[in-house]
Amino acid sequence: MKTLAELMAIKEATMQKMTVREDTGDDAIRVVVGMATCGIAAGARPVLNAFVEGVNAAGLNDKVAVSQTGCIGLCQYEPIVEVHQNGEKVTYVHMTAEKAATVIEKHLKGGKVVAEFTAAL
Repeated sequence: MKTLAELMAIKEATMQKMTVREDTGDDAIRVVVGMATCGIAAGARPVLNAFVEGVNAAGLNDKVAVSQTGCIGLCQYEPIVEVHQNGEKVTYVHMTAEKAATVIEKHLKGGKVVAEFTAAL
């Protein structure tokens, strides 16, 4: 990447890949990935990408919104992912792209929290 135009093209391509739904209906699920400096340094970018791609591949776009946020405040547990549904929040810690695939399959599709990826906070 040598020019601003190339950077903007990369940004546009990435934004087209990301699915963010604003619907907060009763059955909506919101996946939030901590993407502050601490999260990025711990590997949050591949985790975010895995959730975006996995949700798209699973056909969950109409039900699941994937977004990013700044510091969640628990740097020692990064990368952190929060899953919000029906007023409840599940916090997954020390996430990886592989763990994201498991959370998509078991939690987002199957409705079962993956307890071994959570921390008692």
